[in-house]
Amino acid sequence: MSKKVSLWATHGATILGITLVLFMLGLLLCIEYHSYRITHDAQERITYKVDLSPDVSDSLALAVKSRIEQRSYIKHVDYISKEKAAEIFTDELGEDFVGFIGYNPLYPSLMVNFNVSLLPDNSSEVLDRFCEEVGKEEGVTGVAYQENIVNELRTSFYKLSWFLIALMLVLVLITVVLIDALIRIALYAQRETIRTMRMVGANVSFIKRPFIIRSIAYGALGGLIASLLTFMAIWVAGNEFTIDLTSSTHWPWYGLIAVALIIVGIIISYLSTAITVRRYIAKN
Repeated sequence: MSKKVSLWATHGATILGITLVLFMLGLLLCIEYHSYRITHDAQERITYKVDLSPDVSDSLALAVKSRIEQRSYIKHVDYISKEKAAEIFTDELGEDFVGFIGYNPLYPSLMVNFNVSLLPDNSSEVLDRFCEEVGKEEGVTGVAYQENIVNELRTSFYKLSWFLIALMLVLVLITVVLIDALIRIALYAQRETIRTMRMVGANVSFIKRPFIIRSIAYGALGGLIASLLTFMAIWVAGNEFTIDLTSSTHWPWYGLIAVALIIVGIIISYLSTAITVRRYIAKN
């Protein structure tokens, strides 16, 4: 009876260990996803202001706008004439400054936003080339944007991404070591059965088969439980901090994370078990 209890405790510990590590991995993947999404949205909200000369005609300004829009990574371009700029400034100021000073000192401009997902990996070079090329357009006096914010967003995202990747690799390593230790305990608990099977001529593949099947089931079960725990954590965090974590747009990505956790659990459990069982049988 005590042997059965010990064996079930080992199985439970194996599933629990896999679940906890995969749960942490799931949280890290969710953090990575939302950090990318927030950085992506913030970058798309950054507006590049193309300043036009004060005497530029509407037809020339619209021609420049059309040429800018032809680039695949442009999200949208708004043309702000001198008159529209004055209206916007008057609304913000709450006073007709044009009537007060007697003329409109504002310049026309084009407000450009990028579709960051369509930018290539060398996005900084593309943006620099965009500013250089547009700056040479007829009627354009310069291109202005918040360069420090763009660089800080990009740098912060890359630093966070590498940090999370390092943590994920550490968690995978911990999972392998943990499964290896738990499988050794399970093998030791069944050492008499394995010895008997060896004595009657059972080959290594036959002895390994039940352990492999069990490890795949444990990996899948651990991944499934970890996915459920991850979704519960997301739901609690979304309600507790009133942030957008549970909208329908995120569920496809959460589904991919769940599938990834189950697959990772199966692969790690299978490889760890196969290697450990082979070594154990070879030594005994």
